[in-house]
Amino acid sequence: MNSEQLKRMQNDKGFIAALDQSGGSTPKALELYGVMKDSYSNDEEMFNLVHEMRKRIICDKAFNKDRILAAILFKVTMNSKIDGKYTADYLWEDKGVVPILKVDEGLAERSNGVCLMKPMAHLDELLENAKDRHIFGTKMRSVIYEYNEEAIKEVVDQQFNYAMKIFGAGFVPIIEPEVDIHAKDKAKIEDILSIYMVEALKDIPDDYKFIFKLTLPEEAGHYDVLLDYPQTVRIVALSGGYSRDEANEKLKANKNVIASFSRALAQGLNVNDTDEEFTNKLDKSIEEIYEASIS
Repeated sequence: MNSEQLKRMQNDKGFIAALDQSGGSTPKALELYGVMKDSYSNDEEMFNLVHEMRKRIICDKAFNKDRILAAILFKVTMNSKIDGKYTADYLWEDKGVVPILKVDEGLAERSNGVCLMKPMAHLDELLENAKDRHIFGTKMRSVIYEYNEEAIKEVVDQQFNYAMKIFGAGFVPIIEPEVDIHAKDKAKIEDILSIYMVEALKDIPDDYKFIFKLTLPEEAGHYDVLLDYPQTVRIVALSGGYSRDEANEKLKANKNVIASFSRALAQGLNVNDTDEEFTNKLDKSIEEIYEASIS
C-alpha cells in the first residue's frame, strides 16, 4: 500500500471520479456520450470506445489533483495505456490522482430484495494484476432494493468478507452496498445497514482500512457514525441515478461525505464536443461536484 496515497485519501480535499463502467453499464454510458450501439459490433470495439472516452476525460486539463483525489477504473482501462504509461501510472505520476480498481464481477440475480455480488472467482488473479499496475484500492458493489434484515445482513457480510481479503493483499477496499434511491423503505434500510456495518467494524482490527461508498441518505449525516472507527478512511457518495444538481444538493447536506460520481460527472459530455467545449463542460461539472464535496 502506498502511504502517500493513503495520506492523500484520508486528508486532502476533493472527490473520487468513478470511471469504472463495466460490460453491463458501458452501452448506456456510451449512449449518453453520443456513441450509439451501431458504432461497434463486439465487446472489444465497445471497450475501446469507452476507453477513448475515459482517456479524453483523464487527459483533459480540467481533470487534475487540485479537485480530484482518485479515479476508479475498470480492468480494461487499468491494462490500457495513456501516453505510453499504464493508466494508473499516468494518473498518479502525471495527474497526482490515486488509482482505484473495480474488482467485482457484476451482480447476482435479485433475491429477497437485494442483489449480492457474483462470486469473485478470479479475484486473486485480478489483485496480482492490480499490484503489477500500481493500483491503490479496489471497489465492489452490491444493491439493496427492499427492507429485508436477513438479506441486508448478507450483503454486509459478503462485502466485509471480500474487503478483509483485499486489504490483506495490500489494497484499501471501497465497500459499496448501494441502496436503490427508489426503495420504498429507503430510510429504514439505511438504519439497519448502518447498524450492521458498525457491528462488522467492531470485530475488525484497528489497522485495517476501508472506504465506504454509500447512497446519499434520507437523513443528513446518517453515516457519520462510521467515522468513529479507525478503520474508516473516508465516506464517499454515489450519485445513484440522481441528476448532478440533485446529487450535489444532497451531498452538501452531508458535511463529512465527498462525491464518488460516475454518471453525474460525465453528464452532458459528448463525443462530438470540440476540445474547448469538452473542457468547459468537464470543468463546470468537476467544479460543482468539488464545491459540494468540500461544503
